[in-house]
Amino acid sequence: MRQTLPNLLSSSRLVVTFIIFALILINQPWAFLTATVLFVLGSITDFFDGYLARRLHAISSLGIFLDLTADKIFVSALLIALVQIGLVPAWVVVIIVAREFLVTSLRSIAAERGSRIPSGALGKQKTFITMVAMAGILLAKGLGASRLSLFPLMLVFNSQTLDFPDILLLLADVLLLVGTLWTLLSGIEYTIGALPLFRTKGDTTTSQA
Repeated sequence: MRQTLPNLLSSSRLVVTFIIFALILINQPWAFLTATVLFVLGSITDFFDGYLARRLHAISSLGIFLDLTADKIFVSALLIALVQIGLVPAWVVVIIVAREFLVTSLRSIAAERGSRIPSGALGKQKTFITMVAMAGILLAKGLGASRLSLFPLMLVFNSQTLDFPDILLLLADVLLLVGTLWTLLSGIEYTIGALPLFRTKGDTTTSQA
């Protein structure tokens, strides 16, 4: 039971990802509002599955796999859905997904050599910033924002655009850019931390990827 609860939370995040994905593609205010609620709940499970696993001493290989997989799919899939309806540019998603591939590859190399690359503060910060930005975009669209944004670029400030939903959407877009910058910086930070792996002698294995 101790190991089951954290794993159920991680699995539920995977399930809710596909529901939110479908709601985003519907591209209607009610769907965005529903997606916002589910997104917040899914984000909460991201905290509690790891917390409960540590608290209950129920950390397992399956739990780590489910948690990491759910995290990556949760963010990546929903960003792709937002690209599909034109609320997020594709290059932002490419940077975020590429960073995840980079970190996963470096972690694999480190694990193979019995080492571990510690996560930096930038990595945790970029996750928080990106999640808040995504929640802001969903909520703003749910409230009817449509006249003030960076994606697509609409920066005409007047009495009609200076309302809460449109200002929220613009702020969320700015925050997404900040999260993307933090993603780049954290990728660089992680790569620097992994440099000792490539200085290790005796590795003559050639990649056959």
